Amino acid sequence: MSTRQTTTTLEDQPVPVRAKLAAAWTSFVFLYAYVDILNFFTPGAIADILNGKVFKFDLSQTFSTSALALVSVPIFMVVLSMTLPARANRIANLVVVALYVPVTVFNLLGASWLFFYGLGVVLELSLLALILRYAWTWPSTAPSATSPDRETARARQ
Repeated sequence: MSTRQTTTTLEDQPVPVRAKLAAAWTSFVFLYAYVDILNFFTPGAIADILNGKVFKFDLSQTFSTSALALVSVPIFMVVLSMTLPARANRIANLVVVALYVPVTVFNLLGASWLFFYGLGVVLELSLLALILRYAWTWPSTAPSATSPDRETARARQ
């Protein structure tokens, strides 16, 4: 007696660019946070914090506000990637990626655990490259002969 196996093909639905961008920014935020959290386990990190230092910076309201502002941008990019109009969305993603590449590389300066921070930076840069690719290659449609372009539509009003 033979058993006949039937194979089914799973439907591979296309993922909208907005969802890809939001997912990539979400991954970036998690990675960004976990690198910082795992840093607490490096020798001397807690002692430095208790002595009021993070890296070379004094712990202060200014430092904490700056750190919050820095991490808030990619957090907001999750929601903005899903809600901004396409053109503004694309531009915002391209600009923020361009700003966060140097910020990400800066995290390597003075790193005592080069493999740990190096891996974190490589992974973060990989996600930023993916975001750049999604935003740069955002699909566009050419105006068709049957649908008027914006200028024609405005002229008719």
